[in-house]
Amino acid sequence: MAVFAIGDLHLPGGDDKPMNVFGSHWDGHFERIQADWKSKVGEEDVVLIPGDISWAMQVQSAMPDLAAIGALPGKKILLRGNHDYWWCAITKLRDMLPKGMYAVQNDAMLLDGIAFCGTRGWRLPTPGCDAEDEKIYNRELQRMEMSLERAKAYGAHRLIVMCHYPPLGEGGAKTRLSALLESYHPDDVVYGHLHGPSLRGAVTGCIDGIRYHCVSCDGLNFQVYRLPDDPVGIHPTEGSKPTAETQFCG
Repeated sequence: MAVFAIGDLHLPGGDDKPMNVFGSHWDGHFERIQADWKSKVGEEDVVLIPGDISWAMQVQSAMPDLAAIGALPGKKILLRGNHDYWWCAITKLRDMLPKGMYAVQNDAMLLDGIAFCGTRGWRLPTPGCDAEDEKIYNRELQRMEMSLERAKAYGAHRLIVMCHYPPLGEGGAKTRLSALLESYHPDDVVYGHLHGPSLRGAVTGCIDGIRYHCVSCDGLNFQVYRLPDDPVGIHPTEGSKPTAETQFCG
Protein backbone atom coordinates (compact mmCIF):
# COMPACT_ATOMS: atom_id res chain seq x y z
CA MET A 1 0.00 0.00 0.00
CA ALA A 2 1.50 3.32 -1.09
CA VAL A 3 0.55 6.56 0.67
CA PHE A 4 0.02 9.72 -1.38
CA ALA A 5 -1.07 13.22 -0.35
CA ILE A 6 -2.48 16.33 -1.96
CA GLY A 7 -4.20 19.22 -0.21
CA ASP A 8 -6.17 22.36 -0.90
CA LEU A 9 -8.17 21.07 -3.87
CA HIS A 10 -10.58 24.01 -3.51
CA LEU A 11 -13.34 22.39 -5.56
CA PRO A 12 -16.28 24.66 -6.46
CA GLY A 13 -18.95 23.42 -4.05
CA GLY A 14 -21.74 23.83 -6.58
CA ASP A 15 -20.86 27.47 -7.27
CA ASP A 16 -19.01 29.02 -10.16
CA LYS A 17 -15.81 29.67 -8.24
CA PRO A 18 -12.93 29.27 -10.69
CA MET A 19 -9.53 29.11 -9.04
CA ASN A 20 -7.80 30.79 -11.98
CA VAL A 21 -8.69 34.14 -10.41
CA PHE A 22 -5.56 33.36 -8.37
CA GLY A 23 -3.47 32.86 -11.51
CA SER A 24 -3.56 31.09 -14.85
CA HIS A 25 -1.63 28.15 -13.38
CA TRP A 26 -4.95 27.11 -11.78
CA ASP A 27 -6.63 26.64 -15.18
CA GLY A 28 -8.33 23.23 -15.22
CA HIS A 29 -6.54 22.32 -12.03
CA PHE A 30 -8.82 19.48 -10.94
CA GLU A 31 -8.77 17.86 -14.36
CA ARG A 32 -4.97 17.88 -14.16
CA ILE A 33 -5.07 16.41 -10.66
CA GLN A 34 -7.47 13.69 -11.80
CA ALA A 35 -5.28 12.68 -14.73
CA ASP A 36 -2.15 12.48 -12.60
CA TRP A 37 -3.98 10.69 -9.76
CA LYS A 38 -5.30 7.99 -12.12
CA SER A 39 -1.82 7.44 -13.52
CA LYS A 40 -0.23 6.84 -10.09
CA VAL A 41 -2.72 5.66 -7.48
CA GLY A 42 -3.94 2.06 -7.22
CA GLU A 43 -7.14 0.92 -5.54
CA GLU A 44 -5.24 -0.36 -2.48
CA ASP A 45 -3.29 2.86 -2.04
CA VAL A 46 -4.18 5.73 0.32
CA VAL A 47 -4.47 9.43 -0.56
CA LEU A 48 -4.39 11.99 2.26
CA ILE A 49 -6.28 15.25 1.71
CA PRO A 50 -5.41 17.67 4.53
CA GLY A 51 -8.11 20.28 4.17
CA ASP A 52 -9.64 23.01 2.02
CA ILE A 53 -11.41 20.43 -0.07
CA SER A 54 -14.50 22.34 -1.24
CA TRP A 55 -15.76 25.93 -1.23
CA ALA A 56 -19.27 24.66 -0.36
CA MET A 57 -21.01 26.20 2.63
CA GLN A 58 -23.33 23.24 3.30
CA VAL A 59 -22.53 19.54 3.20
CA GLN A 60 -25.18 18.85 0.56
CA SER A 61 -23.44 21.30 -1.77
CA ALA A 62 -20.10 19.59 -1.13
CA MET A 63 -21.39 16.14 -2.07
CA PRO A 64 -20.68 16.47 -5.83
CA ASP A 65 -17.09 17.42 -5.01
CA LEU A 66 -16.74 14.53 -2.58
CA ALA A 67 -18.27 12.17 -5.15
CA ALA A 68 -15.75 13.33 -7.77
CA ILE A 69 -12.89 12.62 -5.36
CA GLY A 70 -14.49 9.35 -4.31
CA ALA A 71 -14.61 8.17 -7.94
CA LEU A 72 -10.82 8.33 -8.14
CA PRO A 73 -8.69 5.27 -7.30
CA GLY A 74 -7.57 4.51 -3.78
CA LYS A 75 -8.80 5.09 -0.25
CA LYS A 76 -9.06 8.73 0.78
CA ILE A 77 -8.57 10.22 4.24
CA LEU A 78 -9.94 13.73 4.73
CA LEU A 79 -9.07 16.42 7.26
CA ARG A 80 -10.92 19.67 7.73
CA GLY A 81 -9.34 22.92 6.51
CA ASN A 82 -10.15 26.50 7.43
CA HIS A 83 -12.35 26.92 4.32
CA ASP A 84 -14.31 23.69 4.76
CA TYR A 85 -17.41 25.35 6.18
CA TRP A 86 -19.53 22.48 4.83
CA TRP A 87 -17.91 20.02 7.29
CA CYS A 88 -20.78 18.92 9.52
CA ALA A 89 -21.05 16.73 12.63
CA ILE A 90 -18.55 13.93 12.17
CA THR A 91 -21.00 11.03 12.55
CA LYS A 92 -23.32 12.54 9.96
CA LEU A 93 -20.41 13.27 7.62
CA ARG A 94 -19.03 9.74 7.84
CA ASP A 95 -22.45 8.34 7.00
CA MET A 96 -22.58 10.52 3.88
CA LEU A 97 -19.09 9.92 2.52
CA PRO A 98 -18.59 7.73 -0.55
CA LYS A 99 -17.31 4.21 0.00
CA GLY A 100 -13.58 4.15 0.68
CA MET A 101 -13.50 7.74 1.95
CA TYR A 102 -12.80 8.49 5.61
CA ALA A 103 -12.72 11.60 7.78
CA VAL A 104 -10.44 12.12 10.79
CA GLN A 105 -11.60 14.40 13.60
CA ASN A 106 -10.32 14.21 17.19
CA ASP A 107 -9.47 10.55 16.62
CA ALA A 108 -7.27 8.27 14.56
CA MET A 109 -7.63 5.41 12.13
CA LEU A 110 -5.65 2.40 11.04
CA LEU A 111 -5.16 1.23 7.47
CA ASP A 112 -2.93 -1.73 6.68
CA GLY A 113 -0.82 -1.30 9.80
CA ILE A 114 -0.33 2.47 9.46
CA ALA A 115 -1.97 4.84 11.96
CA PHE A 116 -3.27 8.15 10.61
CA CYS A 117 -4.35 11.06 12.79
CA GLY A 118 -4.31 14.85 12.96
CA THR A 119 -6.20 18.09 13.30
CA ARG A 120 -6.60 21.34 11.39
CA GLY A 121 -4.23 23.49 13.44
CA TRP A 122 -4.31 27.28 13.35
CA ARG A 123 -2.14 30.29 12.58
CA LEU A 124 0.82 30.52 14.92
CA PRO A 125 0.32 32.92 17.84
CA THR A 126 2.68 35.88 17.81
CA PRO A 127 3.42 38.51 20.48
CA GLY A 128 0.38 40.71 20.80
CA CYS A 129 -1.79 38.42 18.69
CA ASP A 130 -5.54 38.36 18.98
CA ALA A 131 -6.73 36.54 22.10
CA GLU A 132 -9.18 34.54 19.99
CA ASP A 133 -6.33 33.20 17.83
CA GLU A 134 -4.50 32.09 20.98
CA LYS A 135 -7.64 30.35 22.20
CA ILE A 136 -8.17 28.51 18.90
CA TYR A 137 -4.51 27.50 18.70
CA ASN A 138 -4.61 26.05 22.21
CA ARG A 139 -7.80 24.16 21.40
CA GLU A 140 -6.15 22.69 18.31
CA LEU A 141 -3.20 21.57 20.44
CA GLN A 142 -5.64 19.69 22.67
CA ARG A 143 -7.29 18.11 19.65
CA MET A 144 -3.96 17.05 18.22
CA GLU A 145 -2.94 15.45 21.51
CA MET A 146 -6.25 13.60 21.66
CA SER A 147 -5.75 12.35 18.11
CA LEU A 148 -2.14 11.33 18.75
CA GLU A 149 -3.10 9.44 21.90
CA ARG A 150 -5.71 7.47 20.02
CA ALA A 151 -3.24 6.70 17.24
CA LYS A 152 -0.64 5.60 19.78
CA ALA A 153 -3.05 3.02 21.23
CA TYR A 154 -2.93 1.07 17.97
CA GLY A 155 0.68 0.09 18.41
CA ALA A 156 1.12 0.56 14.66
CA HIS A 157 4.47 0.21 12.95
CA ARG A 158 4.11 3.66 11.38
CA LEU A 159 2.43 6.95 12.31
CA ILE A 160 1.45 9.63 9.79
CA VAL A 161 0.00 12.95 10.98
CA MET A 162 -2.13 15.38 8.97
CA CYS A 163 -2.41 19.12 9.63
CA HIS A 164 -3.95 21.82 7.52
CA TYR A 165 -1.93 24.76 8.85
CA PRO A 166 1.87 24.48 8.86
CA PRO A 167 3.02 23.00 12.18
CA LEU A 168 6.39 24.77 12.04
CA GLY A 169 7.26 28.44 11.92
CA GLU A 170 9.23 30.25 9.25
CA GLY A 171 12.47 28.51 8.38
CA GLY A 172 11.46 25.46 10.41
CA ALA A 173 11.20 27.34 13.70
CA LYS A 174 9.84 25.14 16.49
CA THR A 175 6.36 25.74 17.84
CA ARG A 176 4.21 24.33 20.60
CA LEU A 177 2.58 22.11 17.99
CA SER A 178 5.86 20.77 16.63
CA ALA A 179 7.03 20.09 20.21
CA LEU A 180 3.86 18.07 20.80
CA LEU A 181 4.42 16.14 17.58
CA GLU A 182 8.01 15.35 18.52
CA SER A 183 6.87 13.80 21.79
CA TYR A 184 4.87 11.17 19.82
CA HIS A 185 7.56 10.42 17.22
CA PRO A 186 5.51 10.38 14.01
CA ASP A 187 7.28 9.32 10.84
CA ASP A 188 5.64 11.89 8.56
CA VAL A 189 3.61 15.07 8.90
CA VAL A 190 1.72 16.39 5.88
CA TYR A 191 0.19 19.87 5.74
CA GLY A 192 -1.11 22.41 3.24
CA HIS A 193 -2.75 25.85 3.50
CA LEU A 194 0.13 27.71 1.82
CA HIS A 195 -0.28 29.13 -1.69
CA GLY A 196 1.57 31.38 -4.08
CA PRO A 197 4.48 33.35 -2.60
CA SER A 198 3.92 31.84 0.85
CA LEU A 199 5.00 28.46 -0.54
CA ARG A 200 8.56 29.78 -0.55
CA GLY A 201 8.52 29.49 3.22
CA ALA A 202 7.15 25.93 3.24
CA VAL A 203 9.24 23.48 5.23
CA THR A 204 9.77 20.11 3.57
CA GLY A 205 12.34 17.67 4.87
CA CYS A 206 13.45 15.79 7.97
CA ILE A 207 13.69 17.76 11.22
CA ASP A 208 14.54 15.96 14.45
CA GLY A 209 13.42 12.62 13.11
CA ILE A 210 10.14 13.78 11.54
CA ARG A 211 9.64 14.13 7.80
CA TYR A 212 7.55 17.20 6.96
CA HIS A 213 5.76 17.48 3.62
CA CYS A 214 3.93 20.54 2.28
CA VAL A 215 1.29 19.16 -0.08
CA SER A 216 -0.72 22.20 -1.23
CA CYS A 217 -1.76 21.18 -4.73
CA ASP A 218 -0.34 24.25 -6.50
CA GLY A 219 3.00 23.68 -4.77
CA LEU A 220 2.96 20.16 -6.22
CA ASN A 221 2.14 21.39 -9.73
CA PHE A 222 -1.26 19.72 -9.28
CA GLN A 223 0.21 16.23 -8.96
CA VAL A 224 -0.29 13.79 -6.11
CA TYR A 225 2.78 13.38 -3.92
CA ARG A 226 4.00 9.96 -2.80
CA LEU A 227 5.30 9.74 0.75
CA PRO A 228 8.37 7.59 1.47
CA ASP A 229 7.41 3.94 1.71
CA ASP A 230 9.36 3.21 4.89
CA PRO A 231 8.92 4.50 8.45
CA VAL A 232 11.65 6.65 9.95
CA GLY A 233 12.29 4.31 12.87
CA ILE A 234 10.84 2.47 15.83
CA HIS A 235 8.29 4.28 17.98
CA PRO A 236 6.88 3.78 21.46
CA THR A 237 3.67 1.75 21.29
CA GLU A 238 1.00 0.54 23.63
CA GLY A 239 -2.03 -1.65 23.27
CA SER A 240 -2.53 -4.50 20.86
CA LYS A 241 -2.72 -4.11 17.12
CA PRO A 242 -6.28 -4.46 15.76
CA THR A 243 -6.79 -7.13 13.13
CA ALA A 244 -9.37 -5.29 11.04
CA GLU A 245 -8.05 -3.50 7.97
CA THR A 246 -9.68 -0.19 8.90
CA GLN A 247 -10.45 0.86 12.46
CA PHE A 248 -11.08 4.14 14.19
CA CYS A 249 -9.52 4.67 17.58
CA GLY A 250 -12.17 6.85 19.12
